[in-house]
Amino acid sequence: MLERRGSYAFDYDLHGGSAPVRMQWLFHGRSELPVAVQVWELPPGGTEGMHAHAREDRPLEELYVIMDGTARMHLDGASHDLAAGDALLAPVGSEHDLANTGTGPLRVLVVWGEPGTADYSSFGSWRSANTARNPAVGTPAAR
Repeated sequence: MLERRGSYAFDYDLHGGSAPVRMQWLFHGRSELPVAVQVWELPPGGTEGMHAHAREDRPLEELYVIMDGTARMHLDGASHDLAAGDALLAPVGSEHDLANTGTGPLRVLVVWGEPGTADYSSFGSWRSANTARNPAVGTPAAR
């Protein structure tokens, strides 16, 4: 299956943000992954709107990956400046808001869903990622 950039895109108002977000929900109704995978485009000065996905409501975790542009993300009282390639995780219940701080569109890959666990430890890429985060684990003396 292939989806081209912008195919099936629509404007959507998020959480009282300052402007509609141009959104593409990738493979909506076709993917069986237990997450939503979306591409958002915010205009200059556009914001998502401060919000949280509470544990008692429908708990959601959100992963934001900046693809193009610059942004500021407010997360539980901290402010993070982000650029292309940067990623930020908004855990369940965290107060967060995304704002486009650039002069052009901000493109963001957003993956969200209910938290859970999956065991990927049999994959070589999982082991390499684990070693990258915990170098001592990957050394022969630590095994």
